[in-house]
Amino acid sequence: MSALTVDHSTASGHEWDGLVRIWEETDAPEGCKVEIIEGIVTVAPPPSNAHNDIADLVQRELYQVIPRSWGIYQTLGTAVPSRDGLYIPDIAVAPKEALRSEPRGYVLAAAAELVVEITSKSNASHDRIKKAAGYAQAGVPFYLLVDNFAPGGPTITLYGEPQGDVYRVLQAGKFGDAIALPEPFGFELDTSEFPVG
Repeated sequence: MSALTVDHSTASGHEWDGLVRIWEETDAPEGCKVEIIEGIVTVAPPPSNAHNDIADLVQRELYQVIPRSWGIYQTLGTAVPSRDGLYIPDIAVAPKEALRSEPRGYVLAAAAELVVEITSKSNASHDRIKKAAGYAQAGVPFYLLVDNFAPGGPTITLYGEPQGDVYRVLQAGKFGDAIALPEPFGFELDTSEFPVG
């Protein structure tokens, strides 16, 4: 992962706009993910096959339970300007209207009903700590962390009830366990097919 540091010590709308402009103009190789994490523009390599397979499995389950007025997005920019963050979650579930009414190339993270991050070796700490805090601060109701690289082995954790920049753990388990996503989703995610690696 490479990073471009931007001084944001006196963050204002002007600095945020400049940071977003750098994000928009970053010329990364095809398939790479460009994000802003705490004021630093980062470029992550394309995800692994296991990562893509997990995203597909989760997405297939979500399509069975969400209303038609919501979409499931794998490349949606979700902004948390208060944390100098613009993330590209592996999956974001948001009302279609949030995208259609937003002229910029991203939406405010607060529009999302659920975000899913699937860790890679290069970004696991961002997903566990910095992005979790950002999504919580934005008020995203549910954050599902699929952590293939957790120290004790692959885990899945559902966070909810955000307060400030902290979530409450609603359920946690290992790959193979079922994770119950509450309403408005109302289903159990079977993780038994999740590949490791």
